[in-house]
Amino acid sequence: MSQSSSLRIQEGRPFPQGATWTGLGVNFALFSANATKVELCLFDDAGETEVGRVALPEYTNEIFHGFLPDARPGTVYGYRVHGPYEPENGHRFNPNKLVLDPYAKAVVGQIKWAPELFGYVMGEEDTTFDERDSAAFMPKGRVIDPAFTWGDDRPPRVSWDRTVIYETHVKGFTKLHPAVPEALRGTFRGLATPEVVRHIRDLGVTAVELLPIHMFADDSYLLEKGLVNYWGYSTLSFFAPGRRYAHVPDFAFSEFKEMVSRFHAAGIEVILDVVYNHTCEGNEKGPTLSFKGIDNASYYRLLPDQKRYYINDTGTGNTVNLSNARVIQMVMDSLRYWVTEMHVDGFRFDLGTILARETYGFDQESGFLRAVGQDPVLSQVKMITEPWDCGPGGYQVGGFPPGWAEWNDRYRDNVRAYWKGDPGKISDFATRVTGSADFFNHRGRPVWSSINFLTAHDGFTLNDWASYNEKHNEANGEDNNDGNSNNESWNCGEEGVTDNPDVNGLRQRQIKNMLATLLLSRGTPMLLAGDEFGRTQGGNNNAYCQDNEISWLNWEFGDRAKSLVRFVTKLTTLRRRLPILHRSRFLTAEWNEELGIKDVTWIKPDAEEMDPVAWDDENTRCVGILLDGRAQETGIRRRGSDATVLVVTNSHHDGVPFRLPAVPGGLGWISVIDTNLEEDGGGPRLEFGAEYIATGRSLLLFELVLDKEYTEARRTP
Repeated sequence: MSQSSSLRIQEGRPFPQGATWTGLGVNFALFSANATKVELCLFDDAGETEVGRVALPEYTNEIFHGFLPDARPGTVYGYRVHGPYEPENGHRFNPNKLVLDPYAKAVVGQIKWAPELFGYVMGEEDTTFDERDSAAFMPKGRVIDPAFTWGDDRPPRVSWDRTVIYETHVKGFTKLHPAVPEALRGTFRGLATPEVVRHIRDLGVTAVELLPIHMFADDSYLLEKGLVNYWGYSTLSFFAPGRRYAHVPDFAFSEFKEMVSRFHAAGIEVILDVVYNHTCEGNEKGPTLSFKGIDNASYYRLLPDQKRYYINDTGTGNTVNLSNARVIQMVMDSLRYWVTEMHVDGFRFDLGTILARETYGFDQESGFLRAVGQDPVLSQVKMITEPWDCGPGGYQVGGFPPGWAEWNDRYRDNVRAYWKGDPGKISDFATRVTGSADFFNHRGRPVWSSINFLTAHDGFTLNDWASYNEKHNEANGEDNNDGNSNNESWNCGEEGVTDNPDVNGLRQRQIKNMLATLLLSRGTPMLLAGDEFGRTQGGNNNAYCQDNEISWLNWEFGDRAKSLVRFVTKLTTLRRRLPILHRSRFLTAEWNEELGIKDVTWIKPDAEEMDPVAWDDENTRCVGILLDGRAQETGIRRRGSDATVLVVTNSHHDGVPFRLPAVPGGLGWISVIDTNLEEDGGGPRLEFGAEYIATGRSLLLFELVLDKEYTEARRTP
């Protein structure tokens, strides 16, 4: 090993943090408010042998820094950080433990779980001190040259009101895809295969939301059971894309860029699911991999009167301390890096309430939310939060400031319960499908602030929602005790796979009901990949550790699945074509005197308007939603030119005769969707007052045939 005397080291600069190639050498900068010394360790290209070590010579504004004129892109490195080992005071420095640079843009190797990774002697109290070297078991950072030819790549910048999100997993989406070359399956390059991009584009999707692709750890307890952390919610590096998703692991960052470029060329945005609320280092019994050994007391929230222990608002053992200015800076630097350098179009924040917490709890004016709101880069991309965590006051749906969109779990639960046929759900259902104004209609927030979803990675697939009453997570090795037991699901009469044609027909109709509801609702729809063709996980609603056929999408499907794909495509086409289905303004139900209409009217099966008695009747399960786009028009559009639609939903088990209402300026109705039909197209014109049988558990969509003379007479000159 080379000593410091054999390495040329200059003072360098404290900014930017991380390892930065300047063209003349590499600048290294590492924040630590409580360390006494930082040593830079250099390794061979494989990251196996330490070839040099030198102390960073300068300390400016709590940042250790130095410049190596002889270093180049490709240099492999790590840090050893000296300081007090005083767990009772929140300090866990141990220079025997090599730590990964939080700003590393590329990583060499992976974690090899061993006792040497822990700062204390395993099997004893965490107040003990372990002197064994961890370098052989640690991944290391690699200096990169960020140069990449983007060509004419431009962000699609799809407006929120036109956005349709598609949540998927990089590996699971292509691992079994027959059009993807076998060597590329499960990788960024596999996801960028033309056939894959075409499927997503043709489906009508405008944004793919990728489960975590930041480098993350496979938890040791999972590996011991022969499982892995498939979802990836266990981040180690907030700047480096995961090597596991690259065809050539050392070029993960460039392969990711290629994938983004391919999606952008198809007009599709890329949104990253990011985990800044906790790290993979766990609690006081966890390993020392990066932050814990660099400055534990700064990076994590600790119990004020017992700093040996971590505040665990995430349920994962630790909570990142966003009250610290340098920690906020790291998160902001990471986000900006992924936008400016990697060209992503937005983020979905796991357990987002954590990021808005101060020492006293959730705050709409927290340092992080204020930093994002004023940032000239981040304020221009899509910011989506999961608005809850495990801490006190952690449920904050509707509580984030303007500019943020939020996952709306009330939408999921209320719509599921309605289509399951539960009594007394009509009012909740009506509120959710019209944008959840009770949560989001304040401070000028648009209706797109509600991310409407019925399924996500966490929970049943849509097929399984209609096929299982109970979760079936036996493969997870936890005796089926993991995962949520309250799924608002119904198996339609038989649990799991069946040959019963009546049950399968009902399941198909229920899936179509849910898909139609999602894509006809006000708000931003989010589809789970595979729901468009009835993907199943065999009833597993917590497949976080299943990197196998349980989680991978099976692309070998039959005619029934293909008809579902066509159905979803039809729905997204309708959503684009009919402005009333995607406008950003909330509905008001106010009377338009000039046109004699309202933007929304709730209709009973007898064509009369819903009254308090019907709303309060717990047996009300069939309702019509009359959406008249003409009532919301402004001078920007010619008055009377928008479409008017009638959506009829019937969650009753029997058919209901529904009388089609008369609407001023209309000549009748055209049937556009009937989920009871295998393939439905435009039918003959139906007269006002005609009865249409809404099959038990079905959804109907009608479009008004406009009277052109009536419309022309009322257009603004």
